[in-house]
Amino acid sequence: MVELSLLKGTNDHLPEEQVLREKILEIIKEVFQLYGFRPLTTPILEMWDILSSKYAGGAEILKETYRLTDQGNRDLGLRYDLSVPLSRLVGMNPRLRKPFKRYEIGPCFRDGPIKKGRYREFIQCDADIIGVASTLADAECLALAHHLFTRMGLEVYLEVNNRKLLTGILLAAGVPEPLLNTTILSVDKLKKIGIDGVREELKSKNVPLAVIDEIYSYFNYEGSYLEVLDQLEPRINNEIGKEGIAELKQLYHYLQLFNLADEVKLLYSLARGLEIYTGTVFEAFLKESGIIDSSLCGGGRYDKIIGKFIGSEDQYPATGISFGLDIIYDAVAARWPSKSSVTDIYLVPVGNQTFDPIVKLTTQLRQNNIRAEFDLLNRNLSKNLDYANRLQIPFVIILGERDLSEKSVTLRVMKDGTEQKVALNRIVKKIAQLLENDKTTNRD
Repeated sequence: MVELSLLKGTNDHLPEEQVLREKILEIIKEVFQLYGFRPLTTPILEMWDILSSKYAGGAEILKETYRLTDQGNRDLGLRYDLSVPLSRLVGMNPRLRKPFKRYEIGPCFRDGPIKKGRYREFIQCDADIIGVASTLADAECLALAHHLFTRMGLEVYLEVNNRKLLTGILLAAGVPEPLLNTTILSVDKLKKIGIDGVREELKSKNVPLAVIDEIYSYFNYEGSYLEVLDQLEPRINNEIGKEGIAELKQLYHYLQLFNLADEVKLLYSLARGLEIYTGTVFEAFLKESGIIDSSLCGGGRYDKIIGKFIGSEDQYPATGISFGLDIIYDAVAARWPSKSSVTDIYLVPVGNQTFDPIVKLTTQLRQNNIRAEFDLLNRNLSKNLDYANRLQIPFVIILGERDLSEKSVTLRVMKDGTEQKVALNRIVKKIAQLLENDKTTNRD
């Protein structure tokens, strides 16, 4: 006998959870489309050479990437994000009209440490803009994120940085070129493990102690977004660092146009880990502390990966943002009422003569795009009402033999238990009106 178990880091999602997950996905799709992003899908499986390319996610992410071989002895891998498949697709379709704004929602896989909000299999929801070099595209991604979380009733703040500025700071501090990328990965942990933790990590990576002290001197500045940049600017004498400051100032201007400047903080140690990022990087966090400390979304600019994939010197500027469904679910689950059914109305036949009319009425409701189901188990009325109540189905139609003779039904509103008689030939219109009123109330 097979022992039934789940692989650690994967989950089943019963209706009680999946109904809410799909509601979240519906909002995400609506906001993506509101901002002009178009749907796209890519395969879960990719050639290993694509996923492991030095222009893709980098060595750190490859440690967590699932690798396999098919029956044709081809070297394959499960995608660890949606950005690399998108970059491969754009490289294979160079004539795509620019700007190319796409969204994709689908499963990704990572064989990394398991904790709440971090799983082996997870759903990513990405929106990307290809073909726009301006930080205006970065600002639009940030505006999209804030809009999306507002729709969900979540108060968030956004943290931003620019990889060029961080690179410029480390070069100015004297970090040797061969140690630059690994030092960035350590400094990126400054918020999480503090300066002492970063010091120890840099020591283990053989960064000279004098350089570590100099790095520390750059991360003492406090103030507003622009005040910190004004304090850093005189100390940055390399071109890449100057570019980073200029782009962050330009980004701030666009954030003001989107009415977002007050919701954005500059965290100039932020790098987002992956080596693909070339400019702006950003993350979003709940303002309310103690619920979820991890970022709800993240993204940034990756201008080089597409051109490098296809061996072209042409510029393929790209920026995008990625939302994790699981962590957003955790954030909204406590705020939104749990519901395990999407049914609008449940129909109960009472008596032997009412079953056929109930099936016909159910069909009529469905043909009018009303989500309806009926009792399949011939239970008594009490058990049927209990069933509808447990699944939080808002309305119940009861058809007894007297109702049938009177060509009417009994309509029950489950939230308050009120009942009314409705003519059989008017019930579809009545239900449609009630559902529309419910939608209007929820929107308000």
